[in-house]
Order: sequence, then structure tokens, then C-alpha cells
Amino acid sequence: MAEPRVRYGDLIEYDTPDSLDDLHGPVTGTVRVKPHIDTSPNPVYDLTDPARLRSLYGRLVRDGTPREQVALLNKSTLFRLWPDLTLPERCRTTWTLRFPQLLLDGGLS
Repeated sequence: MAEPRVRYGDLIEYDTPDSLDDLHGPVTGTVRVKPHIDTSPNPVYDLTDPARLRSLYGRLVRDGTPREQVALLNKSTLFRLWPDLTLPERCRTTWTLRFPQLLLDGGLS
């Protein structure tokens, strides 16, 4: 019998903040992130651009440290964008197991 294959994606650890109530990130302006989140030459996100905002939140949930998540994610924005974030299944599961309220409609109840 063949050994089950271990994929790189199965080994990634996903960080979360201690509490969603700690997320008080900006809702206007621009945000610059570090290379482990975005390796592009200009990793700046305009928070008024819906596509860039969604991309930023997906990257921060997936690759951000808890400190970065607290500093840059906004709780109400996260709840609004959560259903539309493109995330690896294990990442989404990690977050929803930790914060089941993300699964509720509107999330803020």
C-alpha cells in the first residue's frame, strides 16, 4: 500500500489573532505590507479599491502574523469580506474553528 502523499499545503501553519475584537485596523487610506505577505515591488493597498481590499485581507488572513492581523485587519470589514475571500481550505477551517462567528450571517452578532 502506498504511503499517503504529504503536500506542502498540509504543512503550513496559519496564525490567528487572540480575539476578533482586537482587530481595529484602518478602513481608509493605504496599507503597505512586508514581503512575506506580498512580494511585489510595490506592496501597497488602497483600501478604497474593493479588489485590492479583498486581496489584502486574504493575504493577511493567510500569511500575516497575529501582530500584523491586529494592526491591519478591521473586524467589521473582515466579516463583510469573509465569504468572498479566496483562502486555502485549511486556512479557512483554522479561522472558522477559532472564530465560529465568521460563519454567521453578518458575523457581528
